[in-house]
Amino acid sequence: MSGACKESVIHIHPAGPLLALVGNPNCGKTALFNRLTGSRQKVANYAGVTVERKEGRLKTAAGKVLRLLDLPGTYSLYPRSPDERVTCEVLAGRARGEKRPDLVVCVLDATNLRRNLRLVLAVQRLGLPMVVALNMADLAARRGLQIDPEALGRALGVPVLRTVATQGEGLDALRDLLDRRELWDLPAPVETPADGAQDQARVNAILQQLGLDRDTPELPSDRLDRVLLHPIVGPLLLTLLLFGLFQAVYSWAEAPMGWIEAGSAWLGEQAGAALQGTALDGWPRSLLVDGLIAGVGGVLVFLPQILILFFFILLLEESGYLPRAAYLLDRLMGGVGLSGRSFIPLLSSFACAIPGIMATRSIANPRDRLVTILISPLMTCSARLPVYALLIGAFVPQRELLGGWVELQGLVLFALYGAGILGAMAVAWLLKRFTQSGRQVRPLMMELPAYHWPSLRAVALGLWQRAQIFLRRVGGVILTLTLLLWLLSSFPAAPAGATQPPIYYSVAGWIGRGLALIFEPLGFNWQISLALVPGMAAREVVVSALGTVYALSAAGEEAAQVLSGLIAAQWGLPTAFSLLAWFVFAPQCLSTLAAVRRETGGYKIPALMLAYLFALAYAAAFLTYRISGWLLG
Repeated sequence: MSGACKESVIHIHPAGPLLALVGNPNCGKTALFNRLTGSRQKVANYAGVTVERKEGRLKTAAGKVLRLLDLPGTYSLYPRSPDERVTCEVLAGRARGEKRPDLVVCVLDATNLRRNLRLVLAVQRLGLPMVVALNMADLAARRGLQIDPEALGRALGVPVLRTVATQGEGLDALRDLLDRRELWDLPAPVETPADGAQDQARVNAILQQLGLDRDTPELPSDRLDRVLLHPIVGPLLLTLLLFGLFQAVYSWAEAPMGWIEAGSAWLGEQAGAALQGTALDGWPRSLLVDGLIAGVGGVLVFLPQILILFFFILLLEESGYLPRAAYLLDRLMGGVGLSGRSFIPLLSSFACAIPGIMATRSIANPRDRLVTILISPLMTCSARLPVYALLIGAFVPQRELLGGWVELQGLVLFALYGAGILGAMAVAWLLKRFTQSGRQVRPLMMELPAYHWPSLRAVALGLWQRAQIFLRRVGGVILTLTLLLWLLSSFPAAPAGATQPPIYYSVAGWIGRGLALIFEPLGFNWQISLALVPGMAAREVVVSALGTVYALSAAGEEAAQVLSGLIAAQWGLPTAFSLLAWFVFAPQCLSTLAAVRRETGGYKIPALMLAYLFALAYAAAFLTYRISGWLLG
């Protein structure tokens, strides 16, 4: 749909009255949705965070339950990107399986009425009953903007309520208003053709009527941006900020990781001692100690590092700095055929490539969106972090540099993240170089919200959600695959007079030795080759798989050693470097490939992604193994 939304036949939906939240990006719409429904949706202050409509239940003052949709942020009803098209189709009644809203709550940013009011006028032309939430009214007041909601309501011809979504202010009045029957039966305005000039003239007239047509004074954000967006100082500060982030991931996480590791070891010892000499002292004891505790505990130990990483990312989101980072990187990304708008989806991919790929719906240009999808997997997702932490902890000594300001392990981690970013930029540059559309210049247009102190509630909620996701994966996919690997590693039993560990003769041993023929040029032994297989389902499983394989391969006192000690003793340094290089570019997990298929509507792009990532990872690991082996003699 390339034109504006037009009214269409209303679908009948049995679920009752439907409200839709509509507004520009960064107007506080999703925060209002969270407050009204109690839903724990993500709240961030950069454009494009709401890439799918989200539904909740709203209870009015009289106890009536209504359905509430949080629609993607949009600046107009002329969709330029897939997420804006979602909003347009819902409002027009064209969304599959969804009726046209019975009422629209249009959320305005009170600090920027000149831009926000144009969307209100466009929604009015659709003939939908509407109420306006004048949000961020507290920020407007601090800037000297005194807005009279009743006067604004008379000018627009719809009810206007003052709200501060982050504090819950004005929500009770909104719930009371929704109980008024006449609100739902407002006469539909006569639809007139869309005219941008006429809309802007009416907006100017409304602002003049309210005494808001004067220029606003310089804001503290403007003064900060003179430093933070400086062409030289800005990129330098961004680099130092990211460098400090990765240093903190190691230095802050050291103590809690030690507690979890000690707890897992103690639990394994207690479980093994309790079952020793009992009827379960056989394969059930091995299943519990070597399979369940060794596998899951080996992944759980990395939870502190993941939470510390996301703590800093959430602070940057909440403070309003992320759009500035996109602006600073626009020139760099323009050099490889992208715009700064790709930065936010790529940054989201540091959490997981799936939300990063979904966030590309905010990119209007189809070519830029496809390239961003293709390179998103090269961003180091949180699932890689356990693998990196294991190998760095085993092979990189804990050493302080520059008088204790720099941690060597954190420096290596920063380099691995940087290698993934450089790889992504190289792939984007090649696509720019060898495609005609890649040479077109696409200027960046992005809103820069005002700086503000991060909401501790939102940060805590984001960390809790991240921990839940990680623990669900540990208790779901990782646990299942760990137990399956233990089963394949334990049966059939070793033959009489066997000279190798029992796992060598198992089904897993056969698979590992077969795969070793492919991966031997990279320095991978059969244990590593075997661990890569379940890693296709979830990257973190590689750590638990190695823990299970080496626990079953070890004997005597060796079995009591932690995994990092085992691999440090049995692998060479070139093998460790080669495995790190593999995981910088490794083919994505199956869930990510499925997400790419949904977003691109076929199997061609996922197949292309899988092929190029495998080739890139294999080449990088091969060169790393050969060069490091040559340098180390």
